[in-house]
Amino acid sequence: MCGIVGIVGRSDVAPQIVDALKRLEYRGYDSAGVATISGGRLARRRAEGKLGNLERKLAEEPLPGRIGIGHTRWATHGVPNETNAHPHFSGEVAVVHNGIIENFAELRAELAAEGQEFESQTDTEIVAHLVSRGMRQGLGPVEAAHEALKRLRGAFALAIIFAGDDDLLVGARSGPPLAVGYGEGEMYLGSDAIALSPFTSNITYLEDGDWTVVRRSGATFHNAEGHEVSRKRTRSSAVSFFVDKGNHRHFMEKEIWEQPDVVSHTLSHYLDFAEGKVRNVRTPFDFASLDRLTISACGTAYLAGLVGKYWFERLAKLPVDIDVASEFRYREAPLSKNGAAIFISQSGETADTLASLRYCRAAGSPIGAIVNVGDSTIAREADMVFPTLAGPEIGVASTKAFTCQLAVMASLALMAARARGTVDTEAEREFVRQLAETPRLMSEALKLEGPIEKLSHRLSKYRHVLYLGRDTSFPLALEGALKLKEISYIHAEGYASGELKHGPIALIDETMPVIVIAPHDRIFEKSVSNMQEVAARGGKIVLITDRKGAEAATVETMDTLVMPDAGDLVAPIIYAVPVQLLAYHTAVFMGTDVDQPRNLAKSVTVE
Repeated sequence: MCGIVGIVGRSDVAPQIVDALKRLEYRGYDSAGVATISGGRLARRRAEGKLGNLERKLAEEPLPGRIGIGHTRWATHGVPNETNAHPHFSGEVAVVHNGIIENFAELRAELAAEGQEFESQTDTEIVAHLVSRGMRQGLGPVEAAHEALKRLRGAFALAIIFAGDDDLLVGARSGPPLAVGYGEGEMYLGSDAIALSPFTSNITYLEDGDWTVVRRSGATFHNAEGHEVSRKRTRSSAVSFFVDKGNHRHFMEKEIWEQPDVVSHTLSHYLDFAEGKVRNVRTPFDFASLDRLTISACGTAYLAGLVGKYWFERLAKLPVDIDVASEFRYREAPLSKNGAAIFISQSGETADTLASLRYCRAAGSPIGAIVNVGDSTIAREADMVFPTLAGPEIGVASTKAFTCQLAVMASLALMAARARGTVDTEAEREFVRQLAETPRLMSEALKLEGPIEKLSHRLSKYRHVLYLGRDTSFPLALEGALKLKEISYIHAEGYASGELKHGPIALIDETMPVIVIAPHDRIFEKSVSNMQEVAARGGKIVLITDRKGAEAATVETMDTLVMPDAGDLVAPIIYAVPVQLLAYHTAVFMGTDVDQPRNLAKSVTVE
């Protein structure tokens, strides 16, 4: 979750850019940099580590210029160092970038074949080279930028400046958020309104697929095809509040839409996308020598652990015991001498999870913690922290923390599989490729919000809802039911589809919507059989599947949500998006307090 800032100003902008970058420090970063144009030439200062290192460089070597771009980087391609820090240059072009360019290797090979040399290991540098190549071929800066955007695949946000023109800044969004800010004779670009709040409260958010041309006189907006479009200007409250809803009605909606960005940020901590392998992350145990893994958590975090159980057992052939922490802490479970334990908590303060950790600690188990708050009690008491880099989550109902927990679990399961020799290099590379696609596929899933909102209006008329899923979709069925009940107050239950005939089928009639989560996988036909059983009893089916699943279902549905095609490993992360949106919009129609539902707290610190 890198941070982007751009300013087209009236005086030297480097100090303002650094100030704005400081407001993005909550995202986490490993290096930072600023580039400006002065005397028609590009110049930059970059530094590894904290912003203080960059500030010292700028104090020693000031960077004049009335236009500039700045960046805080979280490494995805290439190690964290000054060479890989942004901005990246090519000829007359400077670029900063947030996200992942999925076809980076393909584009890099194409450019290398033309004789292009590369300074860094990053995927970002190829964007600068693509734009620069277009300009050498006779295109203007804006046209070259647009042509380059057409070649990129992935989830990304970009800011680009051009030598010789100190009144031109191009920004683009494909997934991660990007906002334009309006000043008096000055214009701004930033990853969110927080970064721009010292300068302006007048904001326009780019929609997914948009790109913008920013000059001191204002900004124009274009869709992916290049047609000029109109985008609404809003007044941001980020000047008063550090965490801002942006152009969303609720924090929960904002946090759902942040997921491609934060999942990308989290995955890049554990995976080397350039090399197609898991990073050498230190662990408190040797996966190769374990004979059992214990996972414990509460609520949504427990369901992330349940998906993780499938991944660890399937990929790494490592047996997993999983419990809700409130049960595990009291049932006096015997622990394997060659076992280890992982505890999951967004806040790192969940009382039952902490007590379970201490039980395992007393038994001598090595302990890992998957948490979103690095200085929390669970983080401090674990042998090792596996961070989720979701950033602040304000909504009580967990969304982005859940998908980041899934991202960590998938990465750790792949790490375990490599250590235990259950995947070879080729399989590891394929799984990393699937995970690299996840942010883009989540962005594609978010485009279903319109149909989901319409469906939610119908769903809000019912009082009971059943969710069904098989394999890793079973925990998602549980999560869907949990989300719906906790924010809309509609009674909902999640079941493994194969358990339908063992009781829940008695509830099925025309007043019971049944939401079936069923990507077209090796057991899809089994899910179709379950849907036929529901249809035969008058149940209203909502099917969440992919294109092949929609074509093969052969069952009449109340609605079918067609998801992007995704590999088995990453499907649970992507399918979490429609499950969350369905609950969110239903609750909005019900008129409940979405961000602070009754009787619930963000962190449960007592029994």
